[in-house]
Amino acid sequence: MGKQTTSWSNSAEWYDKLLSEEGTYQKDLILPNLLRLMEIKKGEIVLDLACGQGFFSREFYKKGAHVIGADISKKLIDIARNKSPKEIRFEAAPADNLKFLPNKSANKITVVLAIQNMENITGVFSECRRVLKTEGKLFIVMNHPAFRVLKKSSWEYDEKNKVQYRRIDEYISESKEKILMHPGESDESTISFHRPLQFYFKALNKGGFCVSRLEEWTSNKKSQPGPRSVAENKARKEIPLFLFIEAVSI
Repeated sequence: MGKQTTSWSNSAEWYDKLLSEEGTYQKDLILPNLLRLMEIKKGEIVLDLACGQGFFSREFYKKGAHVIGADISKKLIDIARNKSPKEIRFEAAPADNLKFLPNKSANKITVVLAIQNMENITGVFSECRRVLKTEGKLFIVMNHPAFRVLKKSSWEYDEKNKVQYRRIDEYISESKEKILMHPGESDESTISFHRPLQFYFKALNKGGFCVSRLEEWTSNKKSQPGPRSVAENKARKEIPLFLFIEAVSI
């Protein structure tokens, strides 16, 4: 994953608490869609890359997979081990150096809401291809790069036309930004990277993958009744928050 500054170690306890709450995107939106698309079969080996505190790892295990979770943060891995069945294997390791895994040892790999925190994408995809069995699948969920651009996008409201819209100031240019992990609560930060969609397609192709499926997921939340609620809810259904990519190792 490159530099330690992209780790979420400093917010391990906060992130663990967040995922234990109700109404999160991880639990209510991403998980059901991901399980639908992964079609996990009993006995499959699933690598949950950048697994954090093991939320998704535990869900894959419930579906009958043999699960391995890896994260650069030892603190998050410790939490994952404490919260998870002992059958799930957890390792502290960067996503671009999975030396604890042999070649062609996994059926499926997931990278959920973490690819934007990884600097050495070439190395990450190279390791994923090495670890995956032939025709194994890589599943990536990310903040939608076309609509969620670090410090270059925002929700705005057109009072005249009563329309909520997404303002995008930059998209094609790659950028690297320091961001607060949980604004308003602490000044703990991490590094996040913006890259346009074509970057990921080119990197996957160069890394020996073929993109086989893509979906865009909109918010499942609704506004409280108010003068802008209709416009806000319509915008939520039209402008996706998350992008899903499935890529096959070739």
